[in-house]
Amino acid sequence: MTQTPVTLDQKVGEKRDRMRGVFSTQEIRKVGTGTTTRKTIQKSFWYVDEGDDGVIEVQPLNSNYVPSGPKRKIDRDELLDKFAPEPEFYVQTVFPKMRELNKTIARADRHRQKGETFSAEFEYNNALKVDEENVRANFGIGLTYLERGETDKADNIFERLVKLDAAFEEEHKHLFNEFGINLRKSKMYDQAVEYYGRALELSQGDENLHLNVARAYLEKQDFPHCLEHVLRALMINPAHEAGLKFLAWMEAKKLVPEDQRAAVAEAVARARSTGGTPAPAANEG
Repeated sequence: MTQTPVTLDQKVGEKRDRMRGVFSTQEIRKVGTGTTTRKTIQKSFWYVDEGDDGVIEVQPLNSNYVPSGPKRKIDRDELLDKFAPEPEFYVQTVFPKMRELNKTIARADRHRQKGETFSAEFEYNNALKVDEENVRANFGIGLTYLERGETDKADNIFERLVKLDAAFEEEHKHLFNEFGINLRKSKMYDQAVEYYGRALELSQGDENLHLNVARAYLEKQDFPHCLEHVLRALMINPAHEAGLKFLAWMEAKKLVPEDQRAAVAEAVARARSTGGTPAPAANEG
């Protein structure tokens, strides 16, 4: 991971570098009451990262001086008006700690991929001591527990993950999918339903998420809710191949509740009108 301190000055006509580094803000607060009132200045540190699209995100530093917690978007004017650059602090303190944290997680990932689950757990825990909200470390240790069949410990991690909006961001898609699949394989069906339901709160228009919820409900043998999410997926994308196969499989297995047959017929008609071809197929689970 290579990063350089943020630079604010650019020559006219020169391509501007992405903004990245540590900034600080100051807030004046009153302490005490009456004649004992005094003003104090509270200084906060933030990690700033500007994406390729020009969107600037700020994230607070925790007590271990690594970025942690929720991010928020600001514009360049607000950054320049309210935030002061701290390049020395970034280079000397924050960047080395971020690099070491990433190395710890990478070691943990390698152990997990080799099946060395206890070594992986040790390294993930070391990472979580530095940043308890680190998404990669939480997913990693959760997967480690699931792979060892320790569902109680995995459930504790699950409870933490569903509260982290960042867990469902695009950059964590691979880990997100792997964790959801392993919840189902571990027969943690209620957790899988809640997990994908939480993801749907943040991304209503994702047909694949609806199919994942449907698979979890299928494992619970809750066929009405299962079909409901298959149909929602097909409302978003009427020609979705996996959704149509899922629907056809449910029809072939006579799992379609009577009161949902009209909705199924509508979904089939929409699919045909958009070039979809429903055909019986085994569920891909």
